[in-house]
Amino acid sequence: MNGKLKIKISIADRVYPLTVDFAQEEGLRSASKKIDGMIKQFEENYAVRDKQDVLAMCALQFASQLEQKQIDKSEDFQAAFERLSEMDQKLSALLAK
Repeated sequence: MNGKLKIKISIADRVYPLTVDFAQEEGLRSASKKIDGMIKQFEENYAVRDKQDVLAMCALQFASQLEQKQIDKSEDFQAAFERLSEMDQKLSALLAK
């Protein structure tokens, strides 16, 4: 077997047949549920005329969450690097004595 699986994913009342790796199935199904939940939330809270508008809002929401996570990781990395550099300087000073 080649490790591929044929599945159908439903997003915004449309079905999309996909061929995916077994390892991707759970993530894709979870993502489609999140998208449908977000679509429902946008439709309930905003006056939207078109599914495309709702899908664009979902795409923006997901993309902004991803970007924010990357920014947060970068800031965490920078803070950790600064702490390690400070510790290295202190250790170097102690060893030089």
